[in-house]
Amino acid sequence: MTGSTDVVAMHGVTKRYGAFTALDDVSVRLQENQIHGLLGRNGAGKTTMMQILTAQNFATAGLIEVFGEEPYENAGVLSRTCFIREALKYPDNYVVRHALRAAEMVYPNWDAAFAETLVGEFGVPVKRRIKKLSRGQLSAVGVIIGLASRAPLTFFDEPYLGLDAVARQLFYDHLLADYAENPRTVVLSTHLIDEVSDLIEHVVLIDNGKVLIDEDSDVLRGRAVTVTGPAEAVERFAVGHTELHREKLGGFLRVTLSGAVPEPALGTQGLEFEPVSLQQLVVRTTQQNHGSDDGLVVASSNRKVSS
Repeated sequence: MTGSTDVVAMHGVTKRYGAFTALDDVSVRLQENQIHGLLGRNGAGKTTMMQILTAQNFATAGLIEVFGEEPYENAGVLSRTCFIREALKYPDNYVVRHALRAAEMVYPNWDAAFAETLVGEFGVPVKRRIKKLSRGQLSAVGVIIGLASRAPLTFFDEPYLGLDAVARQLFYDHLLADYAENPRTVVLSTHLIDEVSDLIEHVVLIDNGKVLIDEDSDVLRGRAVTVTGPAEAVERFAVGHTELHREKLGGFLRVTLSGAVPEPALGTQGLEFEPVSLQQLVVRTTQQNHGSDDGLVVASSNRKVSS
């Protein structure tokens, strides 16, 4: 990967636990100095992927490169990588300041002044034993370490779920501001897609261990459209496009299409066009992959509308 801007490269990575396949032939590249969204339902394979990239798990097959090297037992790679996840474990006798001091010893780019500022803003009691913290306070400790580490590659595996809405926004604001001042590669694994959609520059969507989407956010935002209007007119417009979802009410039809670019002239036929949010695109794509097994009214997998 000499000369490449890829911080992470996975080539045909598979992870099996007996008969269960957690990752299935995954090939992904994550470029440096971007905020990547790693999205998918519970059990999709996101955490397994991050564990492999941080040498906390092993691939059954495939090639993994982080900073151009194999991460396992590679101190040079791991010292540049920070993996923050919900419910991180700490020694029983640790108070908050012990965790921060330990992080300072591990991460070469640690910013103690930034950490202190974050401790004050999140209201974390530094002298309290970590096992006595509330869930929100414990989440805040993880967020503080992840931000103040300034690691060139930082994974956030939903450590902020214990934070309330105000604290989560504080995290997003600090992440964006510090990322602008100190660019690095950030991977956000989250179910709160609407909250982070403006932060994410590149999206990887995983479902059942397979990659469904691997694209820049700007490309995705123009990739789908929802068309509403008289059923016959909507059906005509939908021809040739991949249908992700449909709802019918009387003589009216509402269809979400991938790859549809509305033409202004069609507005005279009573059609209305709406952009599709990143969250809705992720939901519809995942539902499509499952063939509507959740009971919602969704088009059959990879359905192409034809005349």
